[in-house]
Amino acid sequence: MSNEPDGSPPATGAREDWEARIGRRRERSRATGLRLPTPAGLVATAGQGQVTLDWQPVPGAIGYQVYRAEQAGETLTSLDHFGRDILAVPHPPYADTTGRSGHSYYYAVAALADVGEVGPCCDPVPAASRVPGDVPPRVSVDVDAASSIGSVLRPWTPMIGSEHLSQLLSAQTTGGQPIGADLTRALEIVREEVGVQAVRAHAILCDDLGVYREVDGIAVHDFSGVDEVYDRLLALGLRPVVELSFMPRDLAAEPSRTVFDYQAVVSPPKDWDRWGALIEDLVRHLIHRYGIDEVRQWPFEVWNEANLEVFWSGTRQEWMRLYDVTAFAVRRAHPDLLVGGPSSAAAGWVADLLEHVEQSGAPLDFLSTHTYGSPPLDFRAMCSRYGRANLRIYWTEWGVTPTHFAAVNDSVFAATFLLRGMRSAAGRVDALAYWVASDHFEDLGRPPRLLHGGFGLLTVGNLRKPRFWALALAQRLGEQELAVRLAGDGAGGLVQAWAARRADGCVGVLVWNGTLDQSKAAGDAALTRTIGVRLHGLAPAKYRIRQWRVDEEHSNLARRWREMGGADWPDEQQWKSLRAADTLTELPSARRPASDSALTVDVDLPMPGISYLEVEPA
Repeated sequence: MSNEPDGSPPATGAREDWEARIGRRRERSRATGLRLPTPAGLVATAGQGQVTLDWQPVPGAIGYQVYRAEQAGETLTSLDHFGRDILAVPHPPYADTTGRSGHSYYYAVAALADVGEVGPCCDPVPAASRVPGDVPPRVSVDVDAASSIGSVLRPWTPMIGSEHLSQLLSAQTTGGQPIGADLTRALEIVREEVGVQAVRAHAILCDDLGVYREVDGIAVHDFSGVDEVYDRLLALGLRPVVELSFMPRDLAAEPSRTVFDYQAVVSPPKDWDRWGALIEDLVRHLIHRYGIDEVRQWPFEVWNEANLEVFWSGTRQEWMRLYDVTAFAVRRAHPDLLVGGPSSAAAGWVADLLEHVEQSGAPLDFLSTHTYGSPPLDFRAMCSRYGRANLRIYWTEWGVTPTHFAAVNDSVFAATFLLRGMRSAAGRVDALAYWVASDHFEDLGRPPRLLHGGFGLLTVGNLRKPRFWALALAQRLGEQELAVRLAGDGAGGLVQAWAARRADGCVGVLVWNGTLDQSKAAGDAALTRTIGVRLHGLAPAKYRIRQWRVDEEHSNLARRWREMGGADWPDEQQWKSLRAADTLTELPSARRPASDSALTVDVDLPMPGISYLEVEPA
C-alpha cells in the first residue's frame, strides 16, 4: 500500500537517504524475560463491514497484538491495519475492517510485556463481517447529563511538535508565505484554539544556532541564537520542551554522519566531558535568563530516536552513556529540573533505560517515546515493575503515519484517528504530543505544494486541516466529563464518543466513526452508521441543539482545494477564497423540548466522520 499522493515530489538526497535508513534499528530492546499470560474472554462480534474484538485485560500488559487466520488450524499472522509502525493496541475493543465481507476469519490476541515481547495467543475465535444492507446499522450513544465522572483530561494540551524552531527566525518564503511569521502564527493558533502549552522540537544544538565551536582547541559556547528562538516562543505564551539534540559539528566524533536536509549531525561526542559541560552551561544560562521558576517547568529530553540508525551513529551503550552524562549535567545546573528519555522510535528502549538508570543512578523524571498509526501503548505497568509507578509518561511524537508526503495526513481519516488516540490516552499518559503543528517542516526539504501530505495540523499559510478541527472540537468540550454508554454495530471499536458539561450547563457530545485501517482512508460506505444520541437527566425545558461536522463534505480543506483545481500553490484570489472558507461547518440548529428529562438526536455519520453536538437551554 502506498500513502503517497499522485504527483509527489521527486526524492531529494535527504529524502532518499531517509527512506533508505529509516527502518534500520540501531539495536532492538533487550528482552526482559517476562512472559504474560494469555488474554481471556475473547469475543468476536460480527457487524456490517467489521468485526469487533473484545477481551479481558492482562495485568502487566503494555498492549495487545491482534492476530488472524483465513482458516481454522492455519498459522495466525499479525493483523495489519497499515499504520507503518507499531500495530499493537493498548486495550480493547478493536474493530477489524480489513477483511472480506461475509468471509469467516479466526481471531486471536496476545499480550505484550514490552515491544517485541509478545506472549502466547489465546484460542482462536471465528467471526465473519456482514455484507452491507440497504439501511446503515444503528449505534446508540447514551449520555448521563445529570452527573459528572470527573474532569475532562486533555492529553494534547501539554505539548505539540514543531520540527526545528530556528525556522521562527527565517525570513525566507515557502509557497509565497514568510516562514518565520507563518510558523509563529501557527503556534499562536494551536495555543489559542487547541489549548497547547509547550512545543517540542528538534535541533536546538545544531550549528545554525551556533551554540558550540572550537577556536584553537578551546570550546566556545554561544547561546544567543537559542535565546532568540526561546524569546519568541515564550512571547507567544508557550514553553519549550528542550530536546537536547543534535551534535554540534565541532564536537562530533563523526561529523559526516548526518540526517535531514539541514544536515543535523547524529554522532556521539568526541569528548564526553565537553558535551557535559555544554549541557550544564546551556541549562545554567537558561535559568539565568528566564528564572528557575520558569525553567523548572521545561522538560529536558535527551536526544531523538537513538534506536534508529538514521538518528544515532553510535551503539545503544554509547547512547546510555550520553543519557547519563546529559542527565547529570542538567541536574548539576539545578536539582529541581526535569530530565528524561529515551525519546525513542516505535516505543523502543523503554525498559532498557529503566534498567540502566537503576545501575547508573542517573535521574529519570519522565519516560518519552514515540509511535504512529495506533493509539499509544500503556507503559504504566512497566513503570510499576521498576518501582516507578509515579513516573511521568510523555509521548513526544505521535500521529497517523510516520511517512511524510502521505495523503492520509491531509484527510478526514486522520481527524478520527486523532480523536481515537487522544480519548484512549486520556488519564493514562501525561502528554500526547501530536507531530506537528505546521507544514513548515524541513526534514526532507521544504513543502512543494499546499497539500503534499505534510505532518501539520495547519498548512503553509495556516489553513486548518480536518485533524485540526478534530482537536478544536475536543478542546471545546466542557470541564466535567459525563458517563457515556454505547451499544450497537461497531460500538466502542468503530464508533466512539466523548461527552462533557460546561459550567453554564451546556452539554457537548463528540461522536466519531473511524477505523485504524488505513486501507479505508478514503472511506467505506459499508461502515456508515446512524448514531442515536440520547441525553437523559436533563431538566424539563426547551433546548437548542447545535451540530458541527467534519467529513468528506464538511470542514474538509482537501475537498475544497480539489474543487478549485488543486494546483501546487494558490494564487492570490484562491488564498482569499480558502481563508474565507477556513471555518468549521455548523449545520442548521434546532429547538426541541426534553421529554421525560431525555432528548434524542439522530445523526447519519459516514466513516470517516465526526459530529459534535451541543445542547443548551433555549
